Amino acid sequence: MIHDGLRPLVLVGLMSGTSHDGISAAVVRFWPGDDDDRPTPELLAFVQQPYDDAFRERLLAAIAHPTHPGDYTRLDFELGDRLGAAAVSAIAESGLGRNEVDAIASHGHTVWHDAPRATWQFGQPAVIAERTGRPVIADFRTRDVAAGGQGAPLVPIADALLFAGSGWRALQNIGGIGNVTVVPPGGGVAGTRAFDTGPGVGVVDAVTRAVRPDLRYDVDGQLAAQGTAAQNVVNELLAHPYFSAPPPKSTGREFFTADYVADLIARCRAARDGCSDADLVATAVELTARSIALAYDRFIPEPIADVVISGGGARNPALVKRLVGLLAPRVVVQFDKLFFDGDAKEAVAFAFLGWLHLKELPGNVPAATGARGPRVLGTFTPA
Repeated sequence: MIHDGLRPLVLVGLMSGTSHDGISAAVVRFWPGDDDDRPTPELLAFVQQPYDDAFRERLLAAIAHPTHPGDYTRLDFELGDRLGAAAVSAIAESGLGRNEVDAIASHGHTVWHDAPRATWQFGQPAVIAERTGRPVIADFRTRDVAAGGQGAPLVPIADALLFAGSGWRALQNIGGIGNVTVVPPGGGVAGTRAFDTGPGVGVVDAVTRAVRPDLRYDVDGQLAAQGTAAQNVVNELLAHPYFSAPPPKSTGREFFTADYVADLIARCRAARDGCSDADLVATAVELTARSIALAYDRFIPEPIADVVISGGGARNPALVKRLVGLLAPRVVVQFDKLFFDGDAKEAVAFAFLGWLHLKELPGNVPAATGARGPRVLGTFTPA
């Protein structure tokens, strides 16, 4: 492993999230900081490679409809090839040579998450290593789960050590699933907590596609802005035990399935005569916004100064407007305004997890995952 604290390390972070949109790849140079575990990240390049519809449906089907092991294996290897291609593209975009990259850190794609019993991520690291010619660190969630944790969320270590503020800060990711990290003034693992708040834009996107098959998501929140949410339906959905269960906790596509979306639509149609497509999307947006606000009210007693939002939901004006209202007087600010492109945040976070692995430093926040203690995360595949 790498112990030279004076040399900046370059890692590529790879992320395929619960929104199933595609792969994010970030090339990051980590400059040594005053503390051994707090480097300064420099984003050198960021690329996104969307999945074609056929491949996206295969990923979704792997979660919703368990199939033959051979199908899983082929999908695992094929995704590894796509992840490797994304890494190659990002390295080329950065202007660096491949031999200047110390390692690839790949989250892969979660196909099943049943913490604290099991977790499974696709994206074969050996294939990535062959495609890039660089060592690969992957399978980050497994060690935390083995230690009794949820294996999620894992981004909090980056929130705590790289993205803290002068006061109490909440970093709210709104990807397919919503998750929040509560970071004390000045940062640090001590005092940092995190958990999944519930749906992010996964349900919103799925409802949009159900009513408008020509759209992959509600562009600029236009449909939601034209509709009126069915508040009674949102109340019913928020009565699910997950939302009242105390942290640490995590959730995923295993809960917010196609059946869940169909049930939301059916409830809205039954509750309101003339329920429009826009009303359905507005209801999904309201569910996400209120589940986030509810989590803050129930489980975050800290005096939060600002809420820093990132992920696909941060690009949805209808959702952001609702969050601003629900979270007041807390100030809601875009991650982009404080750091770099918020779409790159999770890929950068996994690059940082790779950096921690190379330094033999823990990558989990036990207060966030519920693990028995700090653990070095990931498995190493040589080039």
